[in-house]
Amino acid sequence: MSTRIGIVGLPNAGKSSLFNALTRAGAEAANYPFTTIEPNVAVVPVADERLDRVAQTLGASEIVYDTIDFHDIAGLVAGAHKGEGLGNRFLANIRETDAILHVVRAHEDPGVVHPEGRVDAIADIETIEAELALADLEQAERRLQRVSRAAKSGERPAIAEEAWLQQVIEGLQAGRPVRSVPPPEDAPGAMRDLGALTAKPVLFVANVEEGEIDVPAAIAAHAAAEGAGAVAISARLESELAELSEEEASAMREELALSESGLSRVVAGAFSLLRLIAFFTAGEGKPAQSWHLHEGLSAWHAAGEIHTDIQRGFVRAEVVGWSDLVDAGGYAGARERGLLRLEGRDYTMRDGDVITVKFTP
Repeated sequence: MSTRIGIVGLPNAGKSSLFNALTRAGAEAANYPFTTIEPNVAVVPVADERLDRVAQTLGASEIVYDTIDFHDIAGLVAGAHKGEGLGNRFLANIRETDAILHVVRAHEDPGVVHPEGRVDAIADIETIEAELALADLEQAERRLQRVSRAAKSGERPAIAEEAWLQQVIEGLQAGRPVRSVPPPEDAPGAMRDLGALTAKPVLFVANVEEGEIDVPAAIAAHAAAEGAGAVAISARLESELAELSEEEASAMREELALSESGLSRVVAGAFSLLRLIAFFTAGEGKPAQSWHLHEGLSAWHAAGEIHTDIQRGFVRAEVVGWSDLVDAGGYAGARERGLLRLEGRDYTMRDGDVITVKFTP
């Protein structure tokens, strides 16, 4: 699956610097609004040490990491829902993503211009949240008009969706995001059909001073109240580290007491929000590959991530935990220890499972 994360925030919040740091791509990062006109997209491999160890144990031919797509989206200003700045394009680009990575300025560098002439992280957050909510309100009101006509004919799903949309509108008017209103059981596709911006999970990234490692208390409290995640990163520092070799960057992180890269923290936070787990496929002399799947899904769904033909012809799956496989020295040892299990299509996948799907072509 392709996981799409939209990097958003006010102009000069540090979005493009973070994008450059995460992807080592060349998105222009200049000190004035709307530097990013079209969304820069970079496909980044998600390294996983567990897969590395599986590949080494089995003598895999190569390692293929799953990827995550980062979309660096143009900065937003107040009035975006009415088309101010690059508002309409900004909102359309967000709709195409699975989650929002909201970069918030939390440093006082006077050399970086703030579009409002002041640094206030919570005010900045509220500006963007208000614009997303206003855009959703307009969307929900238009959707309600269409659904209400169908509801008058007595269609049960339409009646359920109409009631839900009324609750959504009331919630948005009261300042609550769409994700706070569960979709109706009789219209399970209502949330998807609305395409609400405030239905997407959010990870706040506090762009802090160099040397800071903690999320400022105000941002952490706001994230907790919204049911969102939060991490702290110095976009400038991460951008500088991205220019170094892996050895030099690792040494500098150790000196600064940074246990992992900014990419690792962002990816971990995003996957946690999206409730994704990793599973692996690997064989002797064959590629070792990582995949991601929504938590709670089955071996049959995992087969579909690998290939639709494999899912269609699913017969059974051989499954073993990655650490059991490594400790046993490979599939033969795992089989001797009784650790390699045969599972059916309804088996619930676990994070770190290594799976081999048997299927009929």
